[in-house]
Amino acid sequence: MGWTGCGLVAGLALLAIGLDAADRAFPPPLAGAMTVSAEILDRDGRLLRAFATPEGHMRLKTSAGDVDPQFTRMLIAYEDQRFLHHPGIDPVALARAAGQFLMHGRIVSGASTLSMQLARLIEPRENRSLTAKLRQIARALQIERRLTKAEILDLYLTHAPYGGNLEGVRAASLAYFGKEPRRLTTAQAALLVALPQLPEHRRPDRHPLAAEAARARVLARLAVDRLIGAGEAERAGLEPVPVRRADLPALAPHVAESARRKGPLAERTPTTLDRDRQSALEEVARTAAARLDPQVSLALMLADTQNGAILAEVGSADFTDRARRGFVDMTRVPRSPGSTLKPFIYGLAFEEGLIAQETLIEDRPADFFGYRPRNFDMSYQGDVTIRQALQLSLNVPAVRLLDAVGPSRLIVRFRRAGVTVELPKGAPPGLAIGLGGLGISLRDLVQLYAALARRGAPVTLGNGVDRQPAQEEAAPLLDPVASWQVADILSGVLPPQGSARRVLAYKTGTSYGYRDAWSVGFDGRYVLGVWVGRADNGAVPAISGYATAAPILFEAFARLGLASVPLPRPPTGARRLAPTDLPAALRRFTADQQGLAALSRRPADPAPRIVYPPDGARVDLGNGGDGGENGSESETAAERGLEPLTLKLQGGRAPFRWLANGRPMAEPSLRRVSQWQPDGLGFSTLTVIDAAGRAASVRVFLQKGDMDQALPQAGSGPQARSGP
Repeated sequence: MGWTGCGLVAGLALLAIGLDAADRAFPPPLAGAMTVSAEILDRDGRLLRAFATPEGHMRLKTSAGDVDPQFTRMLIAYEDQRFLHHPGIDPVALARAAGQFLMHGRIVSGASTLSMQLARLIEPRENRSLTAKLRQIARALQIERRLTKAEILDLYLTHAPYGGNLEGVRAASLAYFGKEPRRLTTAQAALLVALPQLPEHRRPDRHPLAAEAARARVLARLAVDRLIGAGEAERAGLEPVPVRRADLPALAPHVAESARRKGPLAERTPTTLDRDRQSALEEVARTAAARLDPQVSLALMLADTQNGAILAEVGSADFTDRARRGFVDMTRVPRSPGSTLKPFIYGLAFEEGLIAQETLIEDRPADFFGYRPRNFDMSYQGDVTIRQALQLSLNVPAVRLLDAVGPSRLIVRFRRAGVTVELPKGAPPGLAIGLGGLGISLRDLVQLYAALARRGAPVTLGNGVDRQPAQEEAAPLLDPVASWQVADILSGVLPPQGSARRVLAYKTGTSYGYRDAWSVGFDGRYVLGVWVGRADNGAVPAISGYATAAPILFEAFARLGLASVPLPRPPTGARRLAPTDLPAALRRFTADQQGLAALSRRPADPAPRIVYPPDGARVDLGNGGDGGENGSESETAAERGLEPLTLKLQGGRAPFRWLANGRPMAEPSLRRVSQWQPDGLGFSTLTVIDAAGRAASVRVFLQKGDMDQALPQAGSGPQARSGP
């Protein structure tokens, strides 16, 4: 090789080094190209809602697998036939374009490859010039060095402009055809190929004739004609172009905003919602809201009782309606539940063996130490059966039963189901809670009824966004027989007039002052809750659970398209007894006969008080074994040397139920001295509930032998006040 040849090789090497250095110094802006719209997806991966990019574009991430294969073939055939083989520029197309320009003095055909178009999309040029074109060519070469052909195609499919703020084939297909682009007609595919060249001038919603002409040019192109055939191209040309742009899916706004508030959204955030059910429920809400006062809102929630998944959730009739305060998610706001908690009072009474469905109970004026409940219609029925009392939602019988089973026990049962209610100003639970004298959210109410539908077994509802929580074994809300008795009664309540008949166990409620109307119903699989009222807690004259909320409940079940699932069969031991078959003690309910609280008929006993162990005590449970954190988890308390703890109380009315850290210790006892076998050391909360529902608690620290003296003293400091 001569000096000339060596110099040429050296020059080419230096040129390559220089280009490589420039490539590293001025890389293409690919990082910004990865920014796409955040998507909220349903349980099957379908789009519920998308958020615009920071620049305001609706840019849905798209890959070749998301679109019809025919569209991809047509795109390459029309825009860049040698896309799979060239290095970013097409020399053949460049030569042809240059020759046509020299011959005609104007641009006849372009030479832009898909890689060059992508370079222009991610780094827009201010004007068309030779410098801009050269920069575009350089960027295309850089992009080809960094990305595979499949990655380049995916980025083009994501960034291609389609008019307005639409970017990407998915966004365009949803806006113009109302569907994902996985299955496109030939005409639809050709239109999506044609629009990105002049997206604003060819927008079918504004310039349908221009869009149709551009589509025709795509269909007529020789390469495309060979691809689809002349006959198919002719048929596709007869298909009308869409003349309106639809909004992209915008479902579940409250769920989407909740996910957004938790932190930056991922490109795609899955939910447990079902898009079809969500859409149907939102339509039910809009239809119902049109019949209500302009300031009245409503909320609905549908859950699967098998696993607690929320399938649809509507926090308000219209998220953007300021008069209704639509931005407030009313599924999460505590409100007075009216009579919707009565079934759980009856369930406790069934569980205690105090009543049967045909047991007679008085519905007459009564005075419970100054508390005088009255029925909704201000009238009284006299003697009624338990079944009638619950179906008619009579107030006085419900309070009589709550007086017998105890308000505190009802609250404890709610906690078993993972529901914490709001009591007025921290007051202890009283008889008024049976008629709505507390605060509970629609979500928590649905969770309670889901447990009722599951024969008393609690289920934890998800939040719609995060992965469905694993269901842990928990103490039952009610036993299976009691749950069935309540559900059987509720399934006999007639639907509101004009509503489609469906086998539902449902209950309604109206809060004091006509501020809230409720209806919650379930079948063998699904539970649905409805709330109607004003978000500002204002009164709404004439609303009621039965007349206002219940019709929405039945309409929603009808519109959801869910197959009716029969209620569970009666469990062992559950049956309806005819009045003549009832034992004498169950023919009429009287608190005195049951030996329980009847505070309206006899003097009140002192409230229970735990005298040992005293509140804040440190209790030594013995010196044997290692105990504490060193003990084996498989060892019993006795094997670790933990001695039983004696519990003593004064006052109250038997029978007494003891709880340790919220869990029942044993069956109710008539004695005021009991034994408890702890299962571990550290802080424990001991609670006793008497027959009148009154409770007392102490917090103690359990230790064994010479434990670390630096441990906090029970009852002192923030550690002693925190939960176990």
